[in-house]
Amino acid sequence: MTPKNIPSRERLIFAMDVADPLAARLIVQQLGDAVVFYKIGLELFMSGGYFELLDWMVARGKKVFVDLKFFDVPATVAAAVRQLRNRGVTFATVHGNQAIMEAAAAAKGDVKILAVTVLTSLDRGDLDDLGFTVDVEKLVLSRARRALEAGCDGVVSSGLEAPLLREFIDHRLLVVTPGIRPVENKPVDDQKRTVDVAQAFANGADYIVVGRPIRDAADPRAAAEAIQQTIAQSFAGARP
Repeated sequence: MTPKNIPSRERLIFAMDVADPLAARLIVQQLGDAVVFYKIGLELFMSGGYFELLDWMVARGKKVFVDLKFFDVPATVAAAVRQLRNRGVTFATVHGNQAIMEAAAAAKGDVKILAVTVLTSLDRGDLDDLGFTVDVEKLVLSRARRALEAGCDGVVSSGLEAPLLREFIDHRLLVVTPGIRPVENKPVDDQKRTVDVAQAFANGADYIVVGRPIRDAADPRAAAEAIQQTIAQSFAGARP
């Protein structure tokens, strides 16, 4: 468990994977103070009104994680990252090689850059299909080490690899963990490398990203509050 001074209720990031900005605004209002931190990704980006939504959320005191996984020539990635500066964005993701990560880090300004290690929807079989002849754990460690060297602030990584990151990589590195399943993972789910809420933080995550278990719950706000309670219990007695 990491000692960073992160408010407990900001450690939950809701993955707002909904069809359009109207649906996004409605769920933000529905969740109320149960969620402080939101991730907005490609689906909302392609629906239009992405930056208007971002500004609307920031104006309401919400923290925003721009998850667009920039992957392009370094100059283009740097230019894209610069467009996020001074807008109240907390995190943005890149998914590229050393030069791409360095370009993003050099252009970040007030935005923290997270490097994607290995998507939680991939397992060893998928890596074989992609031509990576290396274990998932070794690839995650290699990418995390290179991200830190490039000047990134953190990584996106499964909770399964978080203990290795804490053992072998500098503790300054932020670890943001998606693929959180508070209950047993459904066979139809596309997430393969999952952990539950308590295990993610016990393994060393700083933040967790939760989407469908909140969005698809009968009562999304109650589902978010239940996760917040688990987080608070995980850090009870620890430094905030």
